[in-house]
Amino acid sequence: MAYVDGFVLVVPKKNINIYKKMAKLAGKVWMEHGALEYRETVSDNLKTEGDVLPFPKMTKAKPSDYVCFSWVVYKSKAHRNAVVKKVMTDPRLHAYTEMPFDMKKMSYGGFKTIVDLS
Repeated sequence: MAYVDGFVLVVPKKNINIYKKMAKLAGKVWMEHGALEYRETVSDNLKTEGDVLPFPKMTKAKPSDYVCFSWVVYKSKAHRNAVVKKVMTDPRLHAYTEMPFDMKKMSYGGFKTIVDLS
């Protein structure tokens, strides 16, 4: 089954256009190096009910921030490792020396698929 890298990060609303431009480039690079899918999403409805921890509280986002949720899909963990190795050496990604978001408010990890209804 597929393997997924997932990301949650906080982007100041004033920087969302810079982030979007950077994400489009990153997506192009990932796809060219073999990723099956690349998605970047931005918060729209983060209201929760009950004891659910809302994304803004979990990420310490301010009202002036967006919470972004992103993922990249691969065939397997081995495929992921091969793609990421190529991506990390691609010079196009080194054009951004300053991130438009706080790296300390970013979280990411690799995930094994346990259910796939696609």
